[in-house]
Amino acid sequence: MPVTLRTETLRLRMSALGGENPLPHMPPPPAPPEHPPREPALVYSAANHIHGCLPYRLQDRYDRSAIERGLEVAILENAHLRATFLLGLGGRLWSLVHKATGRELLFQPRVLHFANVAMRNAWFCGGVEWNIAVRAHAAHTCAPLFAARTRTDDGRPALRLWEYDRFRGLLFQIDAMMPADEAVLLVRPRVVNPNAEETPMYWWSNIAVAEAEGHRVVVPAEAAHQYGYSGEMEEVPVPVRDGIDASYPTNIPSAHDYFYRIPEGNRPWIASLDAEGRGLVHASTRRMKGRKLFVWGMGPGGRRWQGHLGGEGTGYVEIQGGLGRTQLEYVPMPGRADWSWVEAYLLMEADPRAVHGKDWKAAHRCVEGRLDAMLPQARLEALLAETAAMADRPPEEVLHLGSGWGALEAKRRRAEGEPPLAPPSMPFEGAAADGDVAAWMALVEKGALPHRRPDEEPGPYVAGAAWRRRLGESVRAGPGDHWLAWLHLGVAALRAGDEAGAAEAWRRSLEKEPSAWAHRNLAVLAKHAGRAAEAADHYLRASALVPDRIELQVECGQALAEAAQFEDLARWLAALPAAVGRAGRIALLAARSALEQGDFDRAEQVLEGITLADVREGEIALTDLWFEIQERRIARAEGVPIDEALKERVRKTFKPPERLDFRMSVK
Repeated sequence: MPVTLRTETLRLRMSALGGENPLPHMPPPPAPPEHPPREPALVYSAANHIHGCLPYRLQDRYDRSAIERGLEVAILENAHLRATFLLGLGGRLWSLVHKATGRELLFQPRVLHFANVAMRNAWFCGGVEWNIAVRAHAAHTCAPLFAARTRTDDGRPALRLWEYDRFRGLLFQIDAMMPADEAVLLVRPRVVNPNAEETPMYWWSNIAVAEAEGHRVVVPAEAAHQYGYSGEMEEVPVPVRDGIDASYPTNIPSAHDYFYRIPEGNRPWIASLDAEGRGLVHASTRRMKGRKLFVWGMGPGGRRWQGHLGGEGTGYVEIQGGLGRTQLEYVPMPGRADWSWVEAYLLMEADPRAVHGKDWKAAHRCVEGRLDAMLPQARLEALLAETAAMADRPPEEVLHLGSGWGALEAKRRRAEGEPPLAPPSMPFEGAAADGDVAAWMALVEKGALPHRRPDEEPGPYVAGAAWRRRLGESVRAGPGDHWLAWLHLGVAALRAGDEAGAAEAWRRSLEKEPSAWAHRNLAVLAKHAGRAAEAADHYLRASALVPDRIELQVECGQALAEAAQFEDLARWLAALPAAVGRAGRIALLAARSALEQGDFDRAEQVLEGITLADVREGEIALTDLWFEIQERRIARAEGVPIDEALKERVRKTFKPPERLDFRMSVK
């Protein structure tokens, strides 16, 4: 059959994603590292890391439901393979089926649950995720991308995905295509820096594959940088270290990253193969030189995380490919640069005796030999050049719209006489009326941000010198001098690293009209500065103005607890609306409040009933509180102090309930 491309509605059991958090993300400043990096690449990366998700907003309003919902997908297919892409969820490559054998080469969970893993919070496991711009799961991973039909030079249908990245002001494009008569999916990412300035660049393609006994991850490397989520990264031999063969993921006890050191000049690839030597192999042109294995591990925390993400019995690992050697690194991308590479996804069938033999070099040489026979590196590099003209042509038919931010930025650049934002291959105008950007369109067109009532959500945020300048001009003019413009000006100042300017703007916002949003932002600054009582006061003012906003109430309660104002916390909890009080984070505060009042049984009862949809990757608040309850109970019963000896005794004697245990590393 010829190559075909179509759109369909895929029915999946999944949670509701919900809307975006109206509060600007303001995490505390990062602590200075104990061991500052010395390697130039890491020094550059540390200096250029983005802390927090501004100008994006958090996506943390998802739930734990599991009902059938419809998702719009694009399906690219030839006689050998069928590839399915989730257009509304980051363009993720969700499924890749080898049709002759019926084999699914990727992993999908039983149920699609969102969880607090990404830069913007919401993330889900499965398929192939495209990560750009920042050292984390990307801003668009749970957001729609633009999608369109395009064609290769010989007329075969291809799928194009694209968006504008607001973190770095970059554009990215992914062209997915298949040869007419071969069992290979080719993906051609492209990143364009439309600005004159150099920018830090990051890309990793994260590929979920099944975790099962007898599955081996094979890669042409003899060493790796290993990170175990409890200490520093260290160099280790591959595949065996301390008697554990880590090429078999089910041997690894806890969550680990392995960044493989593929020798310079060697072909970059990675494969996950079953007991018969069959599975997925991922290869690329040489620009994508990094390869990684991620495992949740076989301990209770890893098993709990797998179930939390994909339902009981979920088991997967990730094999990944990236532009850097590790995920701690950014790659300097010059101004006006245009980078592309090609990735190949295909079924590997290798001799199982070699794949699973004791000779590691023989294993990866066997797989590489089969890969060279199916898809030589020279051909992959030639495909990159051969598809350059296609990658620059406008698409034929838009199938799905992304956000309006690219259209907005294009309009701003035109208004200020700057070069065009995007090449013809990435049109954004179709989403120009998107509701998220309508107010900012008005700022460009009319010079003022439209006013809103202060009890309304403030809307999405902007960042960058150009937007900060426009906001500053608007508040100095009559129509734009209102509480909302000052609020947004403060957020833009904060994103630029100007805390003093942010605080002044938010105080001016309060002078114009009191709002929960300005009080909350000032509360966060006070909290970061160690002024706990001042933070609690601002939070209580904000809480009274919008009592039904769960995100704000959670932060308010946390501030009261951190200020050790436990009597105030108890009164505040009692006064909350019932719907707010049922939220998982509020229940966690209620358990803390009961503990501080000495009601250990009530604290434990509340804690064990909590469903915390947004538990963060690496967060141990649930188990820490559970252990603290046991420590205080024993200390009271035995009349002993809570010291290190008691804490160690509790951790050895008491096993926390499985549903509370999300620890990624247990010492």
